[in-house]
Order: sequence, then C-alpha cells, then structure tokens
Amino acid sequence: MDELYASARRVTAVGLAANLALGLFKLIAGLVGHSFALLSDGVHSIADSFSSIIVLASLYIAQRPADPQHPYGHTRAESVGSLSLAWIIAFTAVLIGWEAIDRLSEPHHSPEIWTLWVAIANTIVKEALYRVNLHVGQRVGSQAVVTNAWDHRIDAFCSLAVVAGVGAVAWGGERFAWADGAAALVVVAIILWSAYNLLRTSASELLDQQADEDVVDEIRAAARKTPGVRSIEKLRVRRSGMELFADMHVEVDPSLTVDRGHEIGHDVKARLLGQFPALRDVLVHLEPETHRPESPPHAG
Repeated sequence: MDELYASARRVTAVGLAANLALGLFKLIAGLVGHSFALLSDGVHSIADSFSSIIVLASLYIAQRPADPQHPYGHTRAESVGSLSLAWIIAFTAVLIGWEAIDRLSEPHHSPEIWTLWVAIANTIVKEALYRVNLHVGQRVGSQAVVTNAWDHRIDAFCSLAVVAGVGAVAWGGERFAWADGAAALVVVAIILWSAYNLLRTSASELLDQQADEDVVDEIRAAARKTPGVRSIEKLRVRRSGMELFADMHVEVDPSLTVDRGHEIGHDVKARLLGQFPALRDVLVHLEPETHRPESPPHAG
C-alpha cells in the first residue's frame, strides 16, 4: 500500500503543478484578451489546484495507521476531502455563472483571436493529464485520483466550450459577441455537473456502499480456494478511500473442533490480505455448513 499511496501522490502533485500554471496563464490571457469564457476556465483550473491540494492532504491522512481513537484507520479522509471539495467547486461555479449572466446584458470587448489558441493548447494538456491520472487511479484503486482525472477531462471540455465561444465571435463578428458569455455558462454547467458527481461518489463511500461487484466476486473466489472452506454464506466489502474492508461468513464442516475452525478462519484472512493489497482488514465469521433443502418442483 505504501507504493500505491506514493503513486497516487506523485500523479496528483503533477496535476497540481499543471493546474496552477495553466490557471494563472488562462486568467492573464482572459483578462488581456477580453474573454470571460477563458477567464472562467482559468478560475476553474485554480479551483482544480485546490482540489489537488485537498486530495494530497487526504491521501497523507488516509495512510496514517490505526490508533486507539481510530481503530479502523483514517482511510475515510479521502471521502471527507472529496465531499468538501464538491461544495467548493459548486460555490465557485455559482459565482462564475452569476457574473456571466450579468455580462450578457452589458456591452463589452470582443475576445482576441489568439485566446482561441490558448484554449486549444489547454484542451490538449488537460486531456493528457486525464489519461495519466485515470490510469494511475484505476491501478492503485484510488477514487480520489480517478475523480481528479475526470476533473481534468471536464476542464478539457470547458476549454472546448471556450474554443466554440471565441471562435464564434472571431468568425461571426460583433453580432456573435454574446457567444463568449454563453460559452462561460456552458463552463458553469459542466463544473456543476462535476461537483454533483463528486458529491454523490463521496457520499456513497461515507455511507458504506458495497464495493464493485467484480471486486467482491474476486474476493469470494479467493476465499473459497482456502482448504477447509465449504462455501461463503455472506460477503460484504466496503470501500474506504483506496482501501477495502471485508466481512464474511464462512461455512465449514460442522464436525470440526473449535481450534481447527479457528485455523481455517486465519487461513482465509491471510490468503485474502496477501492476494489483495488494498484490503486493510478482513473479519471472518465461522458457521457450520448447512444442507439447504432443494426447492420443490413447480406444481402444475
């Protein structure tokens, strides 16, 4: 897990540096080039920088070992950080949207044509960051890093909206001056959608949502291979940040001694912890195997 956490921190730090550089560049370009859409996109990138800082802090806290006050560890720090981030992003989007609506009814300078190339360059960089973060996030099993990856993809979509708005003004003339403000509103809508998805995902983790079905199936199959295990009667797996917690009911031969059953339970736990690095802990409850009667044939 140390290497997984280190990989997550590295890719997040790269995204942080890129967001700061791109955000400041777009803010300056938006102000100088009179593009409110590009300015809004720059604010979004700065907000993304804060999101990367929150992700880094939550990864650092989540990796701390369990203590007497936190016997299950600190892994929920990722979800708490993501939940806080969702509200910050939504609040930023509302402020940008309010200003964009005001600008639609006021006369203002048309954006400079060169701001179009700034938006295009940002789209390319952000798409590359999305692919790198998504690959690392899926490999290490970090929902925070995967969410950060989609934040980069959303930023790329925002830049495409800027390209459309500035392009419409550049080739359509003053009669399309409203397009820049409209593009800013598209950016706001995309940011709000991002905040909603982040809020939903983080809240689901805090509410102990069952892990992905394929992960649960893999854990069940591995536990069944343990000598002495007859079947897995019940299995619950919850995600907490990058790590997983499993609770299972294992059926064994009812004629076994308590000591032998205890050994099988330890073998199941050791096998799962060795095979799945993301598993923080496994709670094994032993039950005697029961022969369930087959369902009677359907009458008629």
